[in-house]
Amino acid sequence: MGVIKSIEELEKIRDQARELINLRKDNENKTRIVVGMGTCGISAGAREVLMAILDEIKKRNLTDVVVTETGCIGMCRFEPLVDVIKPNQPKVTYVNVNPEKARQIVARHVVNNQVIDEWVIPNI
Repeated sequence: MGVIKSIEELEKIRDQARELINLRKDNENKTRIVVGMGTCGISAGAREVLMAILDEIKKRNLTDVVVTETGCIGMCRFEPLVDVIKPNQPKVTYVNVNPEKARQIVARHVVNNQVIDEWVIPNI
């Protein structure tokens, strides 16, 4: 980054920082879905899982959900992994997710607040 040469440049940087802070605050009240997209996850089908999640969110017109990606967390045998993090609730990690399971996770957990226990790994 170069040297700031004017008050206008400094104000622009300040405004951009405020936008990022506000975006983070807005996201605190949204459900987050995190898909493991390390090479192990991708080879196990995570790309198709991510696309199914995005498609299901779009079909349902959900605006209070943020989808992000993460790298490998060292649990390759359980890939594809999907975390669902709802505001003021503990993180839930789903394992061995396929596109059909991904759609059900959106429908049952994200929309109807029903954790699908048989697909969850405890305490990771």
